[in-house]
Amino acid sequence: MLHASLLRGNAVLNSTLITILDKCKSLLELKQIHALVITLGLSQDEPFVSRILSFYALSDSANIDYSYRVLLSLSNPTIFNCNKVMRGYSKSKYPNKSVSVFVKMLRVGILPDYLTFPFLAKASAGLLNRELGMAFHAHIIKAGYESDRFVSNSLIHMYATFGDILHARKVFDGIPLKNLVSWNSMVDGYAKCGDMALAFELFDSMPEHDVLSWSSLIDGYVKSGDYGDALAVFEKMRVSGPNPNEVTMVSVLCACAHLGALDKGRMMHRYVIDNGLPLTLVLRTSLVDMYAKCGAIQEAFSVFRGVSKELSDVLIWNAMIGGLATHGLVKESLDLFTEMHIVGVKSDEITYLSLLSACAHGGLVKEAWYFFDCLRKHGMAPKSEHYACMVDVMARAGQIAEAYQFLCQMPIEPTASMLGALLSGCMNHRKFDLAEMVGRKLIELEPYHDGRYIGLSNIYAIVRRWDKARSTREAMERMGEKISWL
Repeated sequence: MLHASLLRGNAVLNSTLITILDKCKSLLELKQIHALVITLGLSQDEPFVSRILSFYALSDSANIDYSYRVLLSLSNPTIFNCNKVMRGYSKSKYPNKSVSVFVKMLRVGILPDYLTFPFLAKASAGLLNRELGMAFHAHIIKAGYESDRFVSNSLIHMYATFGDILHARKVFDGIPLKNLVSWNSMVDGYAKCGDMALAFELFDSMPEHDVLSWSSLIDGYVKSGDYGDALAVFEKMRVSGPNPNEVTMVSVLCACAHLGALDKGRMMHRYVIDNGLPLTLVLRTSLVDMYAKCGAIQEAFSVFRGVSKELSDVLIWNAMIGGLATHGLVKESLDLFTEMHIVGVKSDEITYLSLLSACAHGGLVKEAWYFFDCLRKHGMAPKSEHYACMVDVMARAGQIAEAYQFLCQMPIEPTASMLGALLSGCMNHRKFDLAEMVGRKLIELEPYHDGRYIGLSNIYAIVRRWDKARSTREAMERMGEKISWL
């Protein structure tokens, strides 16, 4: 009787703990429950392991490294447990750790199943490691999962991410019974690789379309710079397709931003509100970016201020700071950067690029050097765009010699944009000897660019070296004939 009573008591306790786990909403709560589970000697029991791993690896409050430690503590981990952790890592900032889990899994004799490989394909895509992806493809063939549509679709996505559309199409053509996901994966693959003609051709031949099909096509046009085509497809979708979702609207707003189509952008914002689409942080960021790029700074600020500071991220702050900088609102952009740090949002390379751009507009050389130095202090390596901004800041402020010296001492080769900024400064501050040298270098870098010859010819004309001006124009014409012949 006593034994039966204990069993019933354990069953009630287990059921209660599982119910509490299912209702858990934070990492703090989970850690407290997990500690109790360990104390009660239940940490190896599957119902608890499964729920604890799911929360640590896959929830909005995920702590993927902790989930890995839980996995390593199991005396008899299952493929189901391993898949959860691999899935968590595959969508994290550290997709390479999915591979580590896979290797450890094989070493202890756990065989992969059809759910394992899509996570590994996603990890390979995240790492942009084509060799690793092809190695996993070989594993898939060996394990006999190549005909599985779920696995095949993940391979299509992976190869498309690598830009290897031929392998993606080969996988697609090898699927015996294609479903909508298979078609969508291939359309998305062509779109990712910028082959919009084939993306549209495949889209047009699909037996049916869903919101993902339309969204992939629209996003492909946006990423290819065909913003007008993206909006045209969106209009067709509104007439004959499913209702757009928030993902669709992010792409559409991006198209409006690049076209400077403020009225169209406002209409899209109204569409989002009228149709009750979730105003996710990504969508709000797109709205801020669209309004800022279109010059509607107050409307951008209105959307920006509507986001709780606790829920904001660096992307939405960058969109607002960049918008202010682009429109010459230098003080406002620098003030917002200060506020960003007070709030506790960590800046990134894009933040500093926007700030350097603001400094260039405002002629703030000292401040530009401060922000440039901040990059290294915070463990970020300056990119060519940062160097170009620094050249622009000094050149605009008339510090031509300093800009030239900076250019010569850079650890990277000067780009056309850097030299163009220096040339503009030389012309504005009448440093024609250096302007000639920079103009010649630009022609070396871009021999097929008419504007480079015209720029150098104009320099010669200003200093009345008519023979040089004429010979430069003639060189441009000869190059034009060569291009035409080719």
